[in-house]
Amino acid sequence: MFSEILEGIVEGTSGGVGAVLMGYDGIAIEQHFKPCGGVDLHMIAVEYANVLKEIKKTAEILNTGIMQEVSIQTERFQVVIRTLTDEYFVALTLERTGNFGKGRYLLMREAANLKEALA
Repeated sequence: MFSEILEGIVEGTSGGVGAVLMGYDGIAIEQHFKPCGGVDLHMIAVEYANVLKEIKKTAEILNTGIMQEVSIQTERFQVVIRTLTDEYFVALTLERTGNFGKGRYLLMREAANLKEALA
């Protein structure tokens, strides 16, 4: 079930190159990646998991509410990360010129299905 949802998000987003369902411990539950010019998208997700743990902890310390979404833009890629549970998140990587809004929408739309499948 996870693989179909992730594939749908990537294929439904112009410029989508990969999506991963991952725990904050950096262990992937499922992923769907297209070949991406020598870039290890799985390793990127693992490293971002470490950063997300710190952002999540900071939001809790500052009492600003539960982290829901983080976006990262680099010279080559855009990454949208959506929190699913206290333990898991989903991340979508797009080419820099990809449709960020569509990717973000699909992540929000499919978040409930991913949460349900995790339960």
